[in-house]
Amino acid sequence: MVPTKYQIHPGNARRNFRASEELFDLPTDVKILNTSDTPSRGYVGQEPVIPLYEGLGIENANTREGVEKFTSLLWPSGNDPFCETALEFSKFVVELDQLVMRMVSEVYGIENSYETLLGTTSYLLRLIKYRVPSIDETSLGIVPHTDKSFMSILHQRQVQGLEIKTKNGENWILVDPSPSSFIVMAGDVCMAWTNGRIEPSTHRVIMKGSEERYSLGLFSFIKDLKIQVPEELVDDEHPLQYKPFGHYEYIHFYYTEEGKKSNISHLATTNIFTSIILRRARNQSAGEAVKAPSGPRLYKLIDHEI
Repeated sequence: MVPTKYQIHPGNARRNFRASEELFDLPTDVKILNTSDTPSRGYVGQEPVIPLYEGLGIENANTREGVEKFTSLLWPSGNDPFCETALEFSKFVVELDQLVMRMVSEVYGIENSYETLLGTTSYLLRLIKYRVPSIDETSLGIVPHTDKSFMSILHQRQVQGLEIKTKNGENWILVDPSPSSFIVMAGDVCMAWTNGRIEPSTHRVIMKGSEERYSLGLFSFIKDLKIQVPEELVDDEHPLQYKPFGHYEYIHFYYTEEGKKSNISHLATTNIFTSIILRRARNQSAGEAVKAPSGPRLYKLIDHEI
């Protein structure tokens, strides 16, 4: 990828995280009103496995309707400053997401395929907080995972914690946070769409020090359209790895007991796709293997002035 300049003005960054602090200061019985039919898109917190983590989600976050629906749920009397801050941030990051994806599609010569996906793309803004662990608690903020999104763009305050696993799986790279920059990562579904050329990054959060950690994540999802590998990315050297599947179908399968038993990692993500593919695809034998991905992972720090 070609590096680009995309930055948030420090004043806007401070305003974003003040809005996050205000959100998480709400009582838990208010925050749990943030629910969703799709797993992990509403309120998540007080979980024994990840006791330090707390997160809420704004669906259709780049639309006024989506942000106002979330705001009115948690602040029935209204909170215009929060609403405007969340909407402005989401719209800005959506522009970055589309810029990155147009760069990727241009490199691979699949611009038309991306434009088709773009028309069915929705965006989720997750506001996330990691509290400081007590002496006898784990420092693990979030377990190692790859995102189930198409693309993920993270914005974090200056508190460290995010770590990216190296491709050989032997080491973790600590990401130096900047309140004015973004981290762009591919999700599992982008890997499938590119026929394994772009792999998602396995990442985790480890809490150290005495400061709470806040981050904002914008995640893209494809609705009402099957994820299908563009024909330009299939040839003798790159045989088809993924049959068409639904993005939300994949997410819901991932959170079933069968999905949980698949031991997902950035090298084993194909197992879940294989389960869906072998179950859904016509004229596909149950024993046919799906080639594991071998392409580069999309992980980039992006800077640009707003």
